[in-house]
Amino acid sequence: MDVVIIGGGLGGLCAALDLRGRGHAVTLVERRQYPFHRVCGEYVSNEVLPYLRRLGVDPAPLGPAQISQFQVSSPNGSLLTAPLDLGGFGISRYRLDEFLYEAAVAAGVVVHQQTTVVDVAFDDATDQHTVQLAGGRQLQARVVLGTYGKRSSLDRQLQRPFFTQRSPYLGVKYHLRYPSMPRNLIALHNFADGYAGISAVEDDTYCFCYLTTRRNLKAQGTIPQLEEQVLARNPHLRHILQHAEVLYPQPEVINEISFAPKTCLENHMLLSGDAAGLITPLCGNGMAMAMHGAYLASVRIDTFLRGRLSRSAMEAAYQHDWRRHFGPRLGVGRAVQHLFGRPLLSEVAVAGLRLWPGALRALMQRTHGQPF
Repeated sequence: MDVVIIGGGLGGLCAALDLRGRGHAVTLVERRQYPFHRVCGEYVSNEVLPYLRRLGVDPAPLGPAQISQFQVSSPNGSLLTAPLDLGGFGISRYRLDEFLYEAAVAAGVVVHQQTTVVDVAFDDATDQHTVQLAGGRQLQARVVLGTYGKRSSLDRQLQRPFFTQRSPYLGVKYHLRYPSMPRNLIALHNFADGYAGISAVEDDTYCFCYLTTRRNLKAQGTIPQLEEQVLARNPHLRHILQHAEVLYPQPEVINEISFAPKTCLENHMLLSGDAAGLITPLCGNGMAMAMHGAYLASVRIDTFLRGRLSRSAMEAAYQHDWRRHFGPRLGVGRAVQHLFGRPLLSEVAVAGLRLWPGALRALMQRTHGQPF
């Protein structure tokens, strides 16, 4: 087998389509069964559209919301609005991931759903990976690409430093009906120790997703109490919480969201998406970064499989590509992370950016890439 991809999110599915389109035998392993919800902001920068069209998966038939305006509020409700130069679209992961999965299967990608990878070993003598699946099955591959998300038991097996360090962050996501909000707008609303994003997705619905800390949740006891006592102090969030219709009874919740630096290569396994640290708070642009990472990895993997690069050269080239494309964006994202969720700092930041709109535009440009 040429390639095993671990994790069937956006990065894994796009890489599977890309590599299969280049003629390689690809197997993808996903621990859940499509379709399913993920904690995600569900906004995608338009920078990815040329790539998706080359892969034959233009999202237009899914009816995504077209987003052209950005808004941010401080905890006391001060607002700042600006245009998104490149724009983006809103689409649920439930719909988009299934769409990409169906396209991958149709293209000849072998997909193992409801399957967990328990270990990955590399043999220098054979220059091959052995991927150990739960239940005793094994897969052999020339290349393994890890696109398994923010946190996995594989990270423990690989002894990645961030895995042993507790992260204080958790994420919560709902789908809503909220007709009072324009469908071309993505909004980011600050509250004490957190921030919430809301934007339209398909079918006249909205994605409402927020990041906060375990400390915040522990102090309030429950998610409803957290929302009532903390989020609702921001008048824009209070309006959402009081007037939006929640479309499923329980939110999606994820713990241990880490913003710690990660590497994009471990024991000869290439890593992409959140597995490599692609989390940036401004505008929820991690979805576009995951797709871009899939493209970068696919180019280098294809060159290696065709014998035009050695393994070491492929790995070095991919690491260089990853740092060049994503290093500056992650740096800006981490800097913004320190401003959001801190009442005094975010109030000062929003007030300052209102007086200097060019700075906001520059900030957004630095968290978005160019079409590829």
